[in-house]
Amino acid sequence: MNYREFFSLLRHLSEKPGIGGRIKALPEDFVVIEEPLPSIFEGKRHAIFLLKKRNWDTMTAVKEIAKRAGISHREIGFAGTKDRHAVTYQYVSVPAEAREKVESLRIRDIELTFVGYGRFIKLGHLLGNRFRIIVRDVGEGAFERTKEIVRELREKGGFPNYFGYQRFGERRVVNHLVGKLLLQGEFEEAARLFLGYADGSMEGDEARKTFWETGDVDRALEEFPRFLRYERTLLHTYKKTGSWKKAFLSLPLPIMRIFIHSYQSYLFNLYLSRRIEELPLNEALVGDVVVQMKGGIPYRDRTYRVTETNRDFVNEKVRKGQAMVSGPLFGFSMRKAKGLPGELEREILEEEGIGLEAFRRLPRPMAEPGGRRELLIRPLGLTYGYIPGTGMCFRFFLPKGVYATSVLREIMKDH
Repeated sequence: MNYREFFSLLRHLSEKPGIGGRIKALPEDFVVIEEPLPSIFEGKRHAIFLLKKRNWDTMTAVKEIAKRAGISHREIGFAGTKDRHAVTYQYVSVPAEAREKVESLRIRDIELTFVGYGRFIKLGHLLGNRFRIIVRDVGEGAFERTKEIVRELREKGGFPNYFGYQRFGERRVVNHLVGKLLLQGEFEEAARLFLGYADGSMEGDEARKTFWETGDVDRALEEFPRFLRYERTLLHTYKKTGSWKKAFLSLPLPIMRIFIHSYQSYLFNLYLSRRIEELPLNEALVGDVVVQMKGGIPYRDRTYRVTETNRDFVNEKVRKGQAMVSGPLFGFSMRKAKGLPGELEREILEEEGIGLEAFRRLPRPMAEPGGRRELLIRPLGLTYGYIPGTGMCFRFFLPKGVYATSVLREIMKDH
């Protein structure tokens, strides 16, 4: 299944026809500018650089910078990964003593500008991102249709806060399925899927198909291209240990967690899609868990449950944008909803054959406590305009963890 088929299963909130079109025709069509936490500039032990990159994913860019500067990539901190097929700006930290080496680097499509000293930047050390996105090849009357969709969604409380396709694998949409198998303790089947699934669109797919058919680890090590480094790590470790579980644990922790987070995201998308069909999104029901909002930014660690007593009070906050109804990021210690929303959460887990304790039984580095995520998003400062001969241009700000592609999906409809 490719990402278009995958996302065709999810429900739109707007009933208006979309504008069509395509994004990322050129990297310059998708510009992302990170808004960091001010606290990253506290301290003197690390040099902070503004990293501008084009057609690089964040991790590959960081490893290239580290290699050329003669430091470990683990010594470079960043707040979040950014799109590859884009022009992105984000802050990175390096040891203060490496400042001159990093400042002198010349890497194609990468610019590093020293901006000051501060702390080591960790994942999540950001408020959100500003976007400037061009949608090309839009249909006739795109500006008026955009206006109608935006007006309708403002009346309904915002845009559906789906996780974007990047969460599941940009071409091979299998990360969530691998995550489910890991939760079920099916490490061999998870490895078979991760290593062997291919749709014929990528380099190395023939080698993947051969492994899918034969399960021959030695042959896979001969045939898998060198750039499939995580796949090759898995194969090498299995050959040494004879254990697919140990093979998965040999992967870098962020990569291991991607599979579990992807499955969490898949379940959240299912919940949101079902809720669009069955229950209101912008009205807190008894049993709902709501997330506190401040200045358009969600504070997901500040939640409270809706009761008969506080329901009217909470819904007034929802109307003012001071709170948002949330959905589940399933995990062993997540705050569960009750009432009708709680029943929907239980139904989804039952249909998937997964219990919350499965998230605890994972190998310790992968265990996932879970949390909550707001069902709707309200892009801040949303503006748009038509560029003759080009298409529609959109500008807006989104809190961290929210996908611009999910905003555009509701406007484009066929993306």
